[in-house]
Amino acid sequence: MQIHALHHAESGSLTYLVWDPATRDAVIIDPVMDFDAGSVQVSTESLEALYEAVESRQLLVRAVMDTHVHADHLSGMAEVCTRYGCPSIVGSGMRAVLETFVPMFDLQSVVPQDGSQFDQLLSDGETVQLGSLRIQAIHAPGHTPACTCFLIGDLLFTGDALFMPDFGTGRCDFPNGSAEQLYDSVMRKLYSLPDETRVFVGHDYCPGGRALQFETTIGESKKSNKQLRSDTEREAFVEWRRQRDSNLKLPRLIYQAIQVNINAGHLPAPSEAGIRYLKLPIGQLSHS
Repeated sequence: MQIHALHHAESGSLTYLVWDPATRDAVIIDPVMDFDAGSVQVSTESLEALYEAVESRQLLVRAVMDTHVHADHLSGMAEVCTRYGCPSIVGSGMRAVLETFVPMFDLQSVVPQDGSQFDQLLSDGETVQLGSLRIQAIHAPGHTPACTCFLIGDLLFTGDALFMPDFGTGRCDFPNGSAEQLYDSVMRKLYSLPDETRVFVGHDYCPGGRALQFETTIGESKKSNKQLRSDTEREAFVEWRRQRDSNLKLPRLIYQAIQVNINAGHLPAPSEAGIRYLKLPIGQLSHS
């Protein structure tokens, strides 16, 4: 299996292009649509780099997969699916996220709450065959209820559940997030995989100014993840995670990102005047 990673410096996000060199069948995980909050403009600059990577290799994109509802950037899922005529896939935990955010943004008339805006919702442990690629979904809630890791052979794409060992894990202070659930997801599911399983993380913030890193292993994570090793006690992790999260600021694009990403990356439909609008529900996501 071959992997090409693209780093979105503004959000620290990683997009993965994964393919079988024998068949050229490929999937794309967590594509990013660029958004400038100052000018309220979207652009496809990051997607263009992804398209070049796909088309220079003559790959056959079989699906676009998001690990969860991202809160720091707009998903490029809709754009990529349209370009390559492929399905959109997320975990079935998406329904719980929709129950929270569709009413919060007053989008009941335009965003389905049953998840039908996505082509396929995978349950925990469910596998899907995409060309020659066989992919297993591992539901890993905690950061959000919808978080799903994707296992392709010995490659595990963890989204925001598990980061590089020197950074730790994802925050758990978004609606219906849970430090207890994240602990259980990592310890019972991810850390039960073979130690040699290769881990590809959803973000890297280059702590301490080090160079970009996005690949580790389950064994290395169990041994040296700074927040959650295999010998970390549940109570200690939950206490630390809650204290840490209580001091974090909300992501700068959380309102813009969520209402687009719960609709599979589709921007709001234009008004009769041809203008698209994003909503800002005042105070709905503040820690206070």
